[in-house]
Amino acid sequence: MASLGGRRTTFLTGKTVTFIVLVLGSVIYLMPFLWLVRSSLMSTGQIFRMPLEWIPKPFRWQNYPQALTAMPFFRYLFNTLIVLVFVEAGTLLTAPMAAFAFSRLRWRGRDLLFFIILTSLMIPYAVTLIPTFILWKSLGFVNTYLPLTVPAWFGGSAYYIFMLRQFFAGLPIELDEAAYLDGATPWQVLWKIVVPLSKPALITVAVFTFLGVWGDLMGPIIYLNDAKKYTLAVGLTIFRGAYSTKWNLLMAASSVIMIPPIVIYFIGQNYFQRGIVMTGMK
Repeated sequence: MASLGGRRTTFLTGKTVTFIVLVLGSVIYLMPFLWLVRSSLMSTGQIFRMPLEWIPKPFRWQNYPQALTAMPFFRYLFNTLIVLVFVEAGTLLTAPMAAFAFSRLRWRGRDLLFFIILTSLMIPYAVTLIPTFILWKSLGFVNTYLPLTVPAWFGGSAYYIFMLRQFFAGLPIELDEAAYLDGATPWQVLWKIVVPLSKPALITVAVFTFLGVWGDLMGPIIYLNDAKKYTLAVGLTIFRGAYSTKWNLLMAASSVIMIPPIVIYFIGQNYFQRGIVMTGMK
């Protein structure tokens, strides 16, 4: 009994220490976000006043409409949604197809081609930047959304193909064999059996894709010349240059742009965690 009591005490102590460490870590990581929101509701003078004031007095809610009207926010939002819809659709359509071919089908050169795709993850983005730009420019697609959306229709990121391939490989192959015995085609096996069983992985890919497109700055800056086609990331950068001294408006604009990624993450959080954990299980 004494031994059991000692184990219970050790267990509770460990849980308590873990809880305290997690709370302290959460506070540290939340500090920049709290600073952002707090600063968005103050005047510029209040933000840097010493000693620091964490609660705005008064709350300047007018900073938000001023920030959104200081730049064509809704135009940038519309442009971002256009890119986002096409990239999400292309990735969720073609990445599962590529992953299915690499995990469930047998064909000559499969492993070699998959190895080549994996090696592309090791190539720095800066190395392929200029050749890729020259390619799109020679095709006449600069200053259009095509360089930002077309790659998603060819499997998207190699990382998404790899992640889905690992997830698909963990599904029982007997499901495919039973479907083939009933006369199903590989296309039917993919969309009627594999994809419905892979919702956690697909939602994880969708969340990653959303975050990547929403925060993408390099792509739009490189390929878009017309200010009317800029996305939110570019618009916020321009806003920062034009209103660098008005920190309250800059913080308000940044807070608004941060809301959708936070909402998307919390909505898909359970699927997101399951997708990451189950990808490595086979």
